[in-house]
Amino acid sequence: MSAAELSWALPSVVLGYLVLGITGFGSALVIVPLLAWRWPLTEVVPLVLLIDVLASALMGRLNWHQVRWDVLKVLLPGILVGAVAGLMIWRLHPGSWPLLVLGGYVVWVGQRAWRGVVVGGPASACMGHLHGLGVGLVQVMFGTAGPLVLAWMARARLSPSAMRASTPALMTVVALAVLVMMALEGRLSAPSLWFRLAWLLPAGVLAVVVGHRLSSRLPVVVLRRAIAGLLVCSGLLLMLNAARQLI
Repeated sequence: MSAAELSWALPSVVLGYLVLGITGFGSALVIVPLLAWRWPLTEVVPLVLLIDVLASALMGRLNWHQVRWDVLKVLLPGILVGAVAGLMIWRLHPGSWPLLVLGGYVVWVGQRAWRGVVVGGPASACMGHLHGLGVGLVQVMFGTAGPLVLAWMARARLSPSAMRASTPALMTVVALAVLVMMALEGRLSAPSLWFRLAWLLPAGVLAVVVGHRLSSRLPVVVLRRAIAGLLVCSGLLLMLNAARQLI
């Protein structure tokens, strides 16, 4: 990794995992669009997932007593199906259109959260399976399934503190499952991936710890607005990056 690449990647990772420490999600929403300006998405997603496993596990451990496993477990069957579907779609090289659609969805969720509008209706098992399908699909293709998880928890009417604890706990499970599938596909064998990971992982973990300490000083209303604002900004970045690739 060149000095120019490091000077771009390191601040991107620090910012993303500082956001994770504060809000409980959003690292990939910040990092993936930024790193995709330098590296192909097929290289960015595995890298971010590898960092996410440790950073999200650490974040979940810091708030373990607030994790709502009862709300999350209904997503798991759909996640497995969606992850397999995502790997199959990757083989078809669908281009940047899915990224543009994802960005639009993220903006939609974010602006509704900013206005205090509850997304969807009751958190039924059927809706949980559908959300899980989307989580697995999006996580494999873009590494940015946090908004879908957040939308499910908003539907289940979880408190901001429970959302902040539950999102990284679930994302740890999802990232591990997706990484196993990617390893079987041979997508984790590039030496450049592990070299970049060695440089960026320590910075990401440190940023999570710092963000977690900062979060205790933020009121619930500020935290909710921070999550909503992050969704809108990251969605716009995703759309901008997709448009750049399509031009």
